[in-house]
Amino acid sequence: MRAELGKWWATFRVSWTQYLAYKLNFLLLIIGPVVVFFFIRYNLWKSIYTLEGITTLQGYDFPTMLTYQVWVMIIGFLGQGYNGRNLAEDIRLGRISAYLIYPFSFWRFHAGNFLAFQGIQVLVSVLTLIAVVIQGWVPLDSPGAALAIFSGFLYTLCVGFFWFQMSYIIGIMAFWLEETWVIRVMMVTISQFFSGALLPLEIFPEALQRVLSFLPFPYLTHVPVKLFMGAYDGSLLTAYGMLGFWTLVLLWVGRLLWQKGIGNYTAAGI
Repeated sequence: MRAELGKWWATFRVSWTQYLAYKLNFLLLIIGPVVVFFFIRYNLWKSIYTLEGITTLQGYDFPTMLTYQVWVMIIGFLGQGYNGRNLAEDIRLGRISAYLIYPFSFWRFHAGNFLAFQGIQVLVSVLTLIAVVIQGWVPLDSPGAALAIFSGFLYTLCVGFFWFQMSYIIGIMAFWLEETWVIRVMMVTISQFFSGALLPLEIFPEALQRVLSFLPFPYLTHVPVKLFMGAYDGSLLTAYGMLGFWTLVLLWVGRLLWQKGIGNYTAAGI
């Protein structure tokens, strides 16, 4: 057990160092999203509410919608930031030969890399949240705000692991595909639309909402946003159960694809 933990820690430490090697890049990770949020989402929704003369949209007034979009941004950091592009390159260029002789499996290595990335994203999220609170875009003066943030934060970390496994599956599809970025873009686009990242799910038709409740999408953005806002009125146990179920499905699919793909692998690549 001690040796296994040592491998995880070594992988985490090396990956953490690599991610922080470029200080300017880290600074842009903090400043960039807030600036982009202000010039795009803030002004977009302000224009919608102002120019169309709308006061509420499916129960969302402008301050509430702005708060919703801020939490979508934070969830994007914590849950959807990892993309696993290096994983596909390792397979396509034949670099996984080195991993196959390590006393640490290919999945564990990338999981350790993901944990290091998550550590940085947590720091970026905290600093970003401080910035938007100072701007007054997110009210934190309600009595249950601290508990709501803790509940949303804990749930979003589980969402992050779901997305890591999804990225892992897309990455190992490089055993059969020359490029996997198209699939990644498609998955992100579909997920953003059906998870509530672009529009709150309350705006969608009720029939579509019922169908989506059996799929993983609402549990990736809509549910954690509502948890952060302290407005989630569903069963938290059900939310964790559905997210856990689909994560287990992805783990099974990932294991199956790895076993199939490694049989096609040659030292020169695919």
